[in-house]
Amino acid sequence: MRNSIIRYSIKISGTLILVLLVVSCGTYKNLEQAPEVKIEGKRLKEVQSADTLTIADSLWSDYFKDEKLKELISVALKNNIDLQISIARIKRAEAGLRMSKLGLYPNLSVGLESNTTFAKKNIENYSLGFQASWELDLWGKLNNQAKAKYASLLNTYEYKRLIQTQIIANIASAYYRLLSFDKQLEVTRQTVSVLQENAETMDALKQAGQQNAAGVSQSYALLYSTQTNIPQLQTQIREQENIICLLLGREPGKIERTNLDMQSVKEELNVGIPAVSLSKRPDVRQAQLNVQMAFANTRVAKANLYPALRITSATAGNSSNSFSELFKFDNIAANLVAGVTQPIFNRGQIKGNIKVAEANQKEAMLNFRSSVLNAASEVSNILYGFESSLRKNRFRKSQIKVLNQSVEYTQELLIAGEANYTEVLTAQQNLLSAQLSQINDKLDQLIYEINLYKALGGGL
Repeated sequence: MRNSIIRYSIKISGTLILVLLVVSCGTYKNLEQAPEVKIEGKRLKEVQSADTLTIADSLWSDYFKDEKLKELISVALKNNIDLQISIARIKRAEAGLRMSKLGLYPNLSVGLESNTTFAKKNIENYSLGFQASWELDLWGKLNNQAKAKYASLLNTYEYKRLIQTQIIANIASAYYRLLSFDKQLEVTRQTVSVLQENAETMDALKQAGQQNAAGVSQSYALLYSTQTNIPQLQTQIREQENIICLLLGREPGKIERTNLDMQSVKEELNVGIPAVSLSKRPDVRQAQLNVQMAFANTRVAKANLYPALRITSATAGNSSNSFSELFKFDNIAANLVAGVTQPIFNRGQIKGNIKVAEANQKEAMLNFRSSVLNAASEVSNILYGFESSLRKNRFRKSQIKVLNQSVEYTQELLIAGEANYTEVLTAQQNLLSAQLSQINDKLDQLIYEINLYKALGGGL
């Protein structure tokens, strides 16, 4: 008989534990379906095939080819302070989810108690066993609270990804700007060298009576004016190095780098199928998760209208008036205290909370739609700007070619006495301006590549 009772108790306990596990485990991950990203993409470059591969699907180490740049990005992803803050947010969200998950389980404890009542004859009672309290999640309130926390956790993952993409884009942009300043400094120094020779030539022509003092003065004025650009460029180089060091999370110092000539510009930027591409952006994913979180919070608010069934105290163990007899099988005891509560006077407050939750849900949907439209507009602007910049390349090359010829011809004509110094100086100024513009054109195109990488979510 005694063995039958024990086996029966074990079966009941096992069944109860199994039911608790089925009810409590895993369901919080079944979030409401995320709103769909709908965009026709008429102004976006669409792929004619069914291939959905985009920049967001490739690793940043494959997208960027410069080895020095890759080294800088690797260091930044380890040491950047903003990224460390995002990791701290993830840990905080994970802790919040763990607390919400525990709400699905009974509060279970084990202990030994001794109660003594002092009277004419002292009454003592000893008990040893398990104690539990639990709110049955009949209406899914606790489960939806866990869902909201789970969506919040996923949101922090997307935030970290957003920060990572921004760090990579910022490092790459600062790096390419640094290379462009290096190239501008190189071209300016070359121009200074040419202007120095021209000024000396003008001076020699003056000594020979073939040129006047005004021409010599103007030649040296252009030389000195161009030389003043060198300290400014050196200052910009130093500032850009310091910007990169800040992104790396280190004190100011020298940045190891290649040069602008080694950087190749892509002939075409592939965005894949617009709706698929935009759905991979971290900010769009965050907006989707905010909708899912708001939906779960609305269900929590509605569940508060219904009765709550709580097991306020459930005990199982041994109880005896004598400690020496506490562990006898005959002293097994159990106790259950449960209750149902139905909100009455605070129903108005609960309904108000429901309206607030529904308004938050609508706001989250509108924010999601806004994030999709902003993303589409951003990508469209980048693609058009990139293509427009590429169209300038052919004309810029032709411009520099003819300006080089113009400088050579005017110098020859000046020596032959068939041109004046103004024509020579104008040709040299125009050439330097075109060369610097060509450098800026290439920088713009490299920045467009980075911006598209960032706009499509960037591969990590």
